Amino acid sequence: MVSGQKSAGSKRRMAGSIMIELVFAIGILALAVVPLGFFLVQEQTLCRTYYQRAVAMEIVDGEMEILAAGEWRKFKGGSQNYSVKAESAKNLPPGHFTLRVEGERMQLEWIPTNPGKSGKVSREILMP
Repeated sequence: MVSGQKSAGSKRRMAGSIMIELVFAIGILALAVVPLGFFLVQEQTLCRTYYQRAVAMEIVDGEMEILAAGEWRKFKGGSQNYSVKAESAKNLPPGHFTLRVEGERMQLEWIPTNPGKSGKVSREILMP
């Protein structure tokens, strides 16, 4: 055999060891990436929940300001459904707004159909 040339058996052993190293490298990569993927999905769900809650708070706060400015006079006492005109309401999960007028207190709530993680958003004020 001429120096610098490798035998066929030596080439197979090298190829085999490279394949084993490759399998281990892919395994290590999978162990690092798969949990990261699950974490990112969980983080995305949490961000969506926080976003929807923030949208509900903004709508309830804005509508409560309108009601406190005098619109509450158009509503009778007791609990009733309240419709909002905010375009951002379509970013909320299914639910409804409820206005409750009792004596000097007025409360506006957004109640999701499936409470899950977000829960309801409520604001209450004393009317002048």
